Amino acid sequence: MCKHVLNAQVAIRSPCCKKWFECAECHQEQSDHPLMQTFDMTFICKKCKKAFRKDAREFEDADEYCPHCDNHFVLPAKTPQAALQVEGEDARVDSRMLKDERMRSEQLRSIFDVKEAPNKLG
Repeated sequence: MCKHVLNAQVAIRSPCCKKWFECAECHQEQSDHPLMQTFDMTFICKKCKKAFRKDAREFEDADEYCPHCDNHFVLPAKTPQAALQVEGEDARVDSRMLKDERMRSEQLRSIFDVKEAPNKLG
């Protein structure tokens, strides 16, 4: 799993060291040399686990799919985003962490209001 691109559909073989990486940033972190640029790219589809080659100079709309299983591997990258969340148990099981912000109406027990009585009586 790539920690830079969360929805990576293929692994790419680097032409310089002949190793498989999820993205260029993974290659940069794990290797001590820069990534060599090439137009002939070798991929492995993560869905069907089969390898295929694509020429980046002749890349068309039909080339966005795996030739073996039609997995769409050219997608907008989903990168990890920082999020501030409260850690705790599932609220459906234990709701003690939830606070009800609504005002609770007081139920009157009789027609005589005890709180308003000093203002009404002489």
